Parts: sequence; structure tokens; C-alpha cells
Amino acid sequence: MTTSAQSISTAHASPEVLRRARSDPAYAAFLLLRIGFTVLPIVFGIDKFAGKLVNWESYLAPWIVDVSPISGHQVMLIVGVIEVLAGVAVAIKPRYAAYIVAAWLAGIIVNLFTYPAFYDVALRDFGLFLAALTLGGLASVYDPTWHGRKTSRTDSPAG
Repeated sequence: MTTSAQSISTAHASPEVLRRARSDPAYAAFLLLRIGFTVLPIVFGIDKFAGKLVNWESYLAPWIVDVSPISGHQVMLIVGVIEVLAGVAVAIKPRYAAYIVAAWLAGIIVNLFTYPAFYDVALRDFGLFLAALTLGGLASVYDPTWHGRKTSRTDSPAG
């Protein structure tokens, strides 16, 4: 087993994760973003069904409801399922899922910018979009590829 493969396999042991997060600020940022982009989409997705946090349909631009063959409520239920799946995907493989979440946030931003009542929320979601891209960048260092080989600049023949 290579040194990088050993560090990947041992990085998932809880005491090692905490030690590494304390000593490596970039790894700590990766963990915080991974946890946030796992938990929050799942919570918001579930709430699309429960409706306890907010009336989610109020954030849906009217033109989307007009072009959709289903009701705004049904659209939001589909959104909820997608958000839960996105959160689970980030938990499993942030290296790839972070960019899916970023694309999803870009769609939300477009929706909100086409609906003048929510420019402030669109700006907040732009910040989340940047955070998702940051998670993707950090995951390229801290989350192994599907094949289990971590890529970095030091893996190149010249490095």
C-alpha cells in the first residue's frame, strides 16, 4: 500500500480525522463543507415534504410553474427528492457530487434572479455555489477517485 493510500484509508478513523482536522486547516475546511453539503440539502429536501421551515413554493418563479406540466407543489416535491439525493451523494463521493450541487445551486440562482422578490436569497445561494465549488476543489485533494488513487501534483512524473 502506498503512503497516500495509507493516509486515505486511515483518514476515516475518527481520532485520525480529528487530529488531521486540527493540524490541517484545508482538511478541516473540507470536512466542514462536506458535512454542511451533506446535512443541509437532506434537511431542506425532507422539509419540502414536511413544510415546517418555510413555504418552499413561494421561492418558485411563476414562469417555472407556467411551463411545468405539474403543480408548483409537485415541482417542489421533486426538488426535495433531488436535494436529498444530492446530500447523500456528497456524503458518499464529494469529489464528484460537489459539482452536481454547484450546478443545482446555479439553477436555483437562475430561478431566483428571474423572480424579483428574492435577489437577496439568490445572492446567498451564489455564496453557497462558491462554497460547493470550493468543496469540489478540496475534494480533489482529500477524497480519492473511484479507483482509490488519490491524484495530486506530486503524483506527476515531474513532481
